[in-house]
Amino acid sequence: MLNNDILRRIRYTFNFEDAIMIKIFGLADLEVTRAQISDWLKKDFDEDYQAINDKTFAIFLNGLINLKRGKREGEQPVPEKQLTNNIILMKLKIALNLKSDDILDILSINDIRISEHELSAFFRKPGHKHFRECKDQILRNFLKGIQYQYRGENLKD
Repeated sequence: MLNNDILRRIRYTFNFEDAIMIKIFGLADLEVTRAQISDWLKKDFDEDYQAINDKTFAIFLNGLINLKRGKREGEQPVPEKQLTNNIILMKLKIALNLKSDDILDILSINDIRISEHELSAFFRKPGHKHFRECKDQILRNFLKGIQYQYRGENLKD
């Protein structure tokens, strides 16, 4: 999935206004403008569309964790230079304070059934023998499930 699509879905799901989006980036020590956010949220066929790079999106996700869970003491986490669906899923899990059963329930909203062992494989280090790549379908359905939980509606692809 594209970072911009995920950003759009998170904004919609939690009904974040521009000021809150700016605050989220600020919680992870990055100043952004309303114009930047607007360009990141545009559809890719819009001439003002700007792709949000992995590092900037990682900063947003870190800020979301800080917003939802509180800023941790000491040094802030270093934003990843390259994001994967596995990292995005992990950051959303942390931000929303979800347990494995919660994630499985969220996925089941869209008839995605995976075992707890399959889910834990998404959160392993890439070199681990039981690591499993989180495909776009899983992340997309997870985001749709969160939207259903928080807004009471489903998103059509």
